[in-house]
Amino acid sequence: MHQENHTRISEFFLLGFQSLSLFRIPFFILVFSLYVITTTGNLFIVVLVSLSHTFHTPMYFFLGHLSLCDTLLSTNVIPNMLDVILKEGKTISLLNCLTQLQMFGWCCIAECYILSVMSCDRYLAICNPLRYSSIMDFKMCLCLAMLSWSLGFFFAFINRVLIYELEFCNHNIIDNFFCEFLPIVDLSCSDTSVVELEVSLITPFVLLFPFVFVIVTYVYIFFTILGISSSTGRQKAFSTCSSHLSVVFLFYGTLISIYLSPSKGYSLNINKVTSLFYTMVTPLFNPIIYSLRNQEIRKAFKAFIK
Repeated sequence: MHQENHTRISEFFLLGFQSLSLFRIPFFILVFSLYVITTTGNLFIVVLVSLSHTFHTPMYFFLGHLSLCDTLLSTNVIPNMLDVILKEGKTISLLNCLTQLQMFGWCCIAECYILSVMSCDRYLAICNPLRYSSIMDFKMCLCLAMLSWSLGFFFAFINRVLIYELEFCNHNIIDNFFCEFLPIVDLSCSDTSVVELEVSLITPFVLLFPFVFVIVTYVYIFFTILGISSSTGRQKAFSTCSSHLSVVFLFYGTLISIYLSPSKGYSLNINKVTSLFYTMVTPLFNPIIYSLRNQEIRKAFKAFIK
């Protein structure tokens, strides 16, 4: 019998950014500084929403979950990325790689649903204000938040289980700074059709449908705002939605650019830049956008500093 000469792979090597050379230390300092600012800003919002009675409203409740999601997403990727930058590459076991991939998928999917829930909250507040308080009570908010986290974990766990069944042999180099779906699947020497089919089936539910839902709700919100007679009322209604819309287009834009593009022939350098954008830049911008556009958060931040 013919036996194929394959070496089973139990660990991968993350290449990271190989062309940094003299800029390695400055880049490390930059990434570390941005990570500290990101976690500090998002954790500040989480603590603020949890402890201050002023922010015990559905909008801030979901904002707290969004900030928690961004904190977990950054913490899952950036510390390991800093190690990769310093060592100019790093070895990671298959188990740890799949754990990082699952955690990354969990946070991304949960954030998609949380952003959709936030748009639903704004729709009810603006388009149906009389029934808003009775519908969006604490029990409903808690159920929607837990459902978002649960669906994110469920879909990410299925993806991990299917990838774990794949065989990896001969090649173990991942040309990225963390364990991402496409580079891992490309290294497999077994049939990946089941994994690819699973991703094709769940992508509309975790990415397209939530995004379309956000767009549809904001179309209704937009026409409702136009129908407000007072210019002050229109401005106030729009200001409560502008921050959320900015975060939505920032987050969904980067994800759609990767996961709806053809998997074959994609540029690794472009993929690294885009991955860097939604693992570090997007979580950094979320607290900044909400803080700049929200007067209550600015006042709370000033009081905290004093």
